[in-house]
Amino acid sequence: MHIATDKAIDVISKEFHISRDTVLDEGIRYFLEKKLREIKSEIFRITGKYKISSVKEFDELYKKGIVEEKDSWEDFQRLDHLEFKRDEIKKIRNIIEE
Repeated sequence: MHIATDKAIDVISKEFHISRDTVLDEGIRYFLEKKLREIKSEIFRITGKYKISSVKEFDELYKKGIVEEKDSWEDFQRLDHLEFKRDEIKKIRNIIEE
């Protein structure tokens, strides 16, 4: 752990009369929730743009010829990646909540 981070954890722990583990646990939870909000916001932007709810629906637009790949491939790839990251964060969150 970085020395400044270690010292900050000690200061916060003493100042708020909580254990180092609690500081770390809450920090991790906050980080995951923040990342999840950022990812969901970007997912919402892309799905709203194409009026869909998932990458599966995006794929259906391609299959039906409603959307051209050349105009939307980057959004499709980005949405696929974001959905994967969202699911991974949810798995991590579930593991640490057990």
